[in-house]
This record gives sequence, structure tokens and C-alpha cells, in this order.
Amino acid sequence: MTQATLTISSKNYSSWSLRGWLLCRMAGLDFTEVLVELDDNARQELLLLSPSVLVPRLTHDDVTVWDTLAIAEYLHEIAPKAGLWPAAQAIRARCRSVSGEMHSGFHNLRSALPMNLKSRHESFKIFSGARPDVERVKTIWTECLDASGGPWLFGGAPTVADAMYAPVCTRFRTYAVELEPQLAAYADTVLSWPLMIEWTAGAITEPDEIVELEVEF
Repeated sequence: MTQATLTISSKNYSSWSLRGWLLCRMAGLDFTEVLVELDDNARQELLLLSPSVLVPRLTHDDVTVWDTLAIAEYLHEIAPKAGLWPAAQAIRARCRSVSGEMHSGFHNLRSALPMNLKSRHESFKIFSGARPDVERVKTIWTECLDASGGPWLFGGAPTVADAMYAPVCTRFRTYAVELEPQLAAYADTVLSWPLMIEWTAGAITEPDEIVELEVEF
């Protein structure tokens, strides 16, 4: 019998755990969650699990994958009919491009607007260094939605890109980032996604006091 586990950290704070979890669920993979408590002992344990000390980490039989985009590509290989990437080559290339941009960029946005599903700010001043990142996200969403017609970034079903930008939707809600109607509708689509509702329910029940790993969530 095929065995799969997904090692994740905090559901409230870990945007990368959320992305990996969404991808596994989107692929229809039957997996067991392994939650790493964020203390010093767990950090040492995680060092043994992954050389980069990063989560999520997917173990599927004798295969180990721990980078989020690597997980996406692996899941696409084992479940090609799941539609993680768009079928058309040109659209798939664009989807990979915007997913890769989120994977490697937006450092100021991550620092200024950390993911916290339990928190809400009616008004929040975004420091100047993060504003270009916010505007870039808005531009990406607008271009993708204009081209696809929505409601997801690349059409009628979620793709890797939506999993990659899902934590940004939570950040924009947490910090009351103002969005134009088209973009607000997209964020609402993501936040009302049954998978997001399930993940958020787990985050709400998580203990409030968590010692964070010294890695970017």
C-alpha cells in the first residue's frame, strides 16, 4: 500500500506549509499530516528530515520532496489528470512563471505582512519597502484574471498558482489591504475555497504561543 506523509509546521503562521498541503489535496493524494512542534527539539528533528530545515516535506513511499515547487512538479508527475498545471503550453508557462515569482520573490511583503490567520487589523500601515510587492501581486492577479476570465487565476479551476498565492489572500485580509473589485472577488474565491476553510479551521484551534523556527515561513 502506498504511504504518504506531509510534514508541516504551524497552520496559523506557515504559508509554505499551507501551499504544500493545498497542492497535495488538489492532487488527490491520500496522506497523513505530521505536525512539527516549533521548539528546539523539533528543529533538531527537522534537520534530520530535511537538509534545508524547511517545510513542507512530502514523503511518498521511497520518494522525499521538500521544496514547494518540487512538490508541485512531483504531484503533477504522479497525478497528471489533477490539472495542477494548465493543459495549454503557453498558459502553463505563464502559470509556472507567476508561481516561480512568488516562490523566489516578495521578501518585503513576507516580512511586512506575515501570515497570521487568527489576526485582523482594521487598518494597517504598510511600510514603503513592501508596497511595490503588493502592487506587483495586484498586477499579476489582474493580468491573469483578465486573460482567463476567472474565477481562478487560470480559469475555471485552481492551479499551482492559486496555491502559491493563497497565503497572500490571507495576508491581504489580515492587514486590510484594499483591493479593486475584481481582485477582491478573486481573494474571496480563494478564502471561501473548501480546502482553505478546512485549513483555517485547523489554524484557529492551534495553541497561541508558538516558538517560531528561524526560517521564513
